[in-house]
Amino acid sequence: MAVNFDLSMFLAILPEILLVVLGGLVLVLDLFLSQERKGSLGWVTASGLFFIMAISLVFARPPAEPRLVWGGMLRQDSFGFVFTMLLLFGAAISSLMSIDYEKFGKRGEFYVLLLVSTLGMCFMASAADLIMLYLAIETTSIPLYILAGLLTRDDKSTEAGFKYLLFGAMTSAVMLYGFSLLYGFSGTTNMYLMAEGVSAGQLSLAAVIGSLMLVLIGFGFKVSAVPLHFWAPDVYEGAPTPVTAFLSTASKAAGFAVLVRFLLVVFPAVTPEWRAIVAALSVATMTLGNLLALVQTNIKRMLAYSSIAHAGYILIGVVAVTQLGASSVVFYLIAYLMTNLAAFGVVAVIGRVTGSDEMTAYYGLSRRAPGLSLILMVAFLSLAGMPPLGGFVAKFFVFAAAVNSQMIWLAVVGVLNSIIGLYYYLTVLKYVYLYPPPEEVEAVSISRSYALALGVLVVGIILIGTIFGPWVSWATAAAKALF
Repeated sequence: MAVNFDLSMFLAILPEILLVVLGGLVLVLDLFLSQERKGSLGWVTASGLFFIMAISLVFARPPAEPRLVWGGMLRQDSFGFVFTMLLLFGAAISSLMSIDYEKFGKRGEFYVLLLVSTLGMCFMASAADLIMLYLAIETTSIPLYILAGLLTRDDKSTEAGFKYLLFGAMTSAVMLYGFSLLYGFSGTTNMYLMAEGVSAGQLSLAAVIGSLMLVLIGFGFKVSAVPLHFWAPDVYEGAPTPVTAFLSTASKAAGFAVLVRFLLVVFPAVTPEWRAIVAALSVATMTLGNLLALVQTNIKRMLAYSSIAHAGYILIGVVAVTQLGASSVVFYLIAYLMTNLAAFGVVAVIGRVTGSDEMTAYYGLSRRAPGLSLILMVAFLSLAGMPPLGGFVAKFFVFAAAVNSQMIWLAVVGVLNSIIGLYYYLTVLKYVYLYPPPEEVEAVSISRSYALALGVLVVGIILIGTIFGPWVSWATAAAKALF
């Protein structure tokens, strides 16, 4: 019997195939390298991820017309491809930031778990079937539970891993129940056939909204939206800082990729209803996140509440329900990933040198490490939305999307919250630049891997804020694939 070999089917999942190959390579090297040379595992992982990005940009670009592949389990389109590139970049930078950590920087299993989680995120961004989506979410989450509790002799780390596991399992079960209801209503697990099936079933509005709310519990947990944000501060504080950086950026990006695709594809019939729900979530998320960030004294907890607030800003783009709104979400996530990785990169260095994540550890940092202080300032001002940095353009786009969709009040709420956010970012910078350093301080130096990672991120933040045309083009192409 002749077997038809369709190369395009394999090119559609080329990044994922190469991730598996890279994970196997890291495992083999971990077996044979001596302990002194295992520091190269991080370099292998990071360079491998950048190589996968380059190969995918050449050979795995999506077709002009989106299509379902692998039996309808995945959708090959620009939306999934852009998020795949973004997730690979986030994993590569996180790998570079992990090399210098004595407790896990030379452990091959750390990098394998990072790669497996990235693999799940890539499938999340392209999933077109409920079964595929749930498997991708679990493939993403389980390694993250382990990574959060990786420092088994650190009480905060083990607590972070345990809390993340419990809350994640609970919300995952609720989401899975919502999936089962949608399958029962529509008779299919394919997301692109489900909307028709739900409409044909002549279901009551309460049944559809009920299933929507169950699904939103799972997605809301992934993006740390209020009221499902409660895990983030404890997990962000307790997890190793490079893991926190990866969790707060790549995991959030994958969560929003699923949220946007799912709402637009599965629930077009109840758009006004879910739009009102998501608008309320957006206001609550950005407001609570910013207000609670004001009173924090631990910088990782402050960045956790900041991350919650930024989830609220991104939800503004989701509420717009337009191509501009979807492209603003993609653009915001590109800028946010680079900015938050840079912020956590500096926090990781200072925390490792001083042994503290309290804001008092940043007193007089500009005298001790002027380069790191400058990077922290660029990152924080970008998070605050100050021009000419990437965060300013990102916020401008989401607010413009809200105004374009006649949601002017939501844009006003977002602007007011941005002003609140500016205060606590400037508070940290005040400690860095205006306070004198402690009498006895240890010199702050960074390795080549950190210098490379932070350098790439700072250049990216500035380029996104100044030469934003190419990034907007990517975001627009991704949004067109959804509509």
